[in-house]
Parts: sequence; structure tokens; C-alpha cells
Amino acid sequence: MRSEHAQPFMQLRSVGKRFGGVEALRNVDLDIHSGEVLGLLGDNGAGKTTLVKVLAGVHSLSSGEIWCNGQSVDISAPKVAHELGIETVFQDLAMVPNLGVTDNFFIGREITTTLIPKLIKVLRNKAMHADARETLNRLDIHIPSLKVSVDSLSGGQRQAVAIARAIRWKANLVILDEPTAALSVPEQNKVLELTRSLANQGVAVIYITHNMSDVLAVTDRIAVMYRGQKAGELITAQTSQGEIVEMIMSGKRSRA
Repeated sequence: MRSEHAQPFMQLRSVGKRFGGVEALRNVDLDIHSGEVLGLLGDNGAGKTTLVKVLAGVHSLSSGEIWCNGQSVDISAPKVAHELGIETVFQDLAMVPNLGVTDNFFIGREITTTLIPKLIKVLRNKAMHADARETLNRLDIHIPSLKVSVDSLSGGQRQAVAIARAIRWKANLVILDEPTAALSVPEQNKVLELTRSLANQGVAVIYITHNMSDVLAVTDRIAVMYRGQKAGELITAQTSQGEIVEMIMSGKRSRA
């Protein structure tokens, strides 16, 4: 859980992003705390996706600064984001459907051993399989076989695997993009449990959703984007669905 006086894991200051003449982000200030679920909300086109892609190293900043653990950082590529412990679970999950669970866990980051003197790298399949299974068990995620193709799993199982994969790579910040979209109610509840579990383990979580039930159930704090700017922040326990919707729609806090 978040310590009230702890330094934020990440701090965004006056962050801006332009695409030619289009200003997608403007002067965004945001603190991201370890052990907290931050709901990132806003209508379509509000700037949520652009902000997330800046944190994930997909887009570079046009202006402003990002600080991580008190040091200025340049997240110039996804590799840099990974090195900082930032893992993003996009809505499409970024998985290869016809590959197995273990293969998707380690795709692009395989565990290998080198055969000397030929310097040939060989995949350590048993080690990767055991590693993936241990991670899933630790998060209480039940997948009978890790060899089955990902496209044979349910939507909830795929989402759980994607979250577990992020944890395997020792994530300090996990960004979840619409994680319960198109899931059954039991699967939605499992994803919410996993999200809360991440925060309880000290991981910072950014939770992007249009589902107000999810927002009220799992987030600690809410940041609302409006036309490329941060409209404001709300403490979840001290707000209401009506106040959240008002800020999303108007960019202003309700006076009621």
C-alpha cells in the first residue's frame, strides 16, 4: 500500500506532446505512487492513450520532464521503459495468439544458454516453463497447461496471463488499458482482484477504463484527462460517480 509521505515513483511535470500542428498533451502534471491504483479517465481523444504511450516509450516528449525515483529520465524507447520497470498491458494484450502461454511470457526476452565453443544460443524451455508457472501460481492464476495456444484461453485468462507477464519482469509500474472490456462478470472480478493484489505488493498501477463500477471498486485516486490536459484529480473514497462523470464531460469539478 502507498505510504503517505513516500516520494512518488514517477512524476510528470509540464508534459506536452505534439503531432505536427496537433497538441495531444499540454502541461500535464501527474504523480504516480507505488502501492496505489490510479484511475486514468477521460472521454475518447482526451489524451489518455498518448500519455500512456509516452510512459511506455512509444512516443517521445515534445516538452516537459519525467522523473523516476527522484531522477530525470528520458523514456526514448520501450526498452528504456522496461529497464525502469514500466510494463504496459494494452487492450490488444500484445500477444501472439498461436503461441503458448510460456512462449508469450518470454517473447523477445527469452532465457537462453550459450554452447561453448560454438557460441550458439539455445532456449532454456524447461526453465522458462517453470518460471511462468511459478509466477502464475504466486498470483493464484489457474491455467491448466502452459503449452496451449493463447487463443484457446478465455478472455479473462488471457488478461490474467498478460498481467502476470508484467509482474514476471519485476514491474514497478503496470499500466492496464481497459482490462475488463468484453469479460464476463466473474472474469472481471478476477482482474480487479489481481489489480488490487499488485498495489498491495507495492506496485504502482495505472488503470484506464470507461467502466465506472471498476473505477469505484479498485482505484485509490483518479486523474481525469480533458482535451489533452489534466482536468483534475479526485480521491476515490471521497467522490461519487456523478462527480467523476461531470469532470470527464466538462473538464470541471462539480460544485454540488
